[in-house]
Amino acid sequence: MADTPKPMTYETIEVGARFVSGGRTITASDHGLFILVSGDWHPIHCDDAYAASTPLGKRLIHGTFGITLALGSLEAQVLKVSDNLVAALGLKEWNYKAPMFLGDSLHIELTISDKRVTSRGDRYILQRHIKLINQDDVVVQEGKVESMFALPGA
Repeated sequence: MADTPKPMTYETIEVGARFVSGGRTITASDHGLFILVSGDWHPIHCDDAYAASTPLGKRLIHGTFGITLALGSLEAQVLKVSDNLVAALGLKEWNYKAPMFLGDSLHIELTISDKRVTSRGDRYILQRHIKLINQDDVVVQEGKVESMFALPGA
């Protein structure tokens, strides 16, 4: 595992570098706030009796909460880029691989999978492969994320 350079720039970002975040436990407050913000009140997420009747037997955390956590507070722990962010370009091949539950403690493993200068020559694309992993070392979600940054002085 590589040490996180502070701050990283296009010149210091190394393809293949791997970083691991600290953990974050999903609380009932986190889950409740996400339900309120998303407006997704499906009973699999908010009705204990209904969820108990399903094959998993308990309420599930929204998959999109995992994306939010992975690309928010967890990624911010390990990806420190001093070049100006121009745009988030999107998620690629993001997959839900296992369920998430209240009380799960999650962290990410982030690998720099590609960096390339754009055709304009004043920006670059940074691609990361991110795995969201629970306390049992099960990958619950993973995918590729791309962002565009400005090259300084270009």
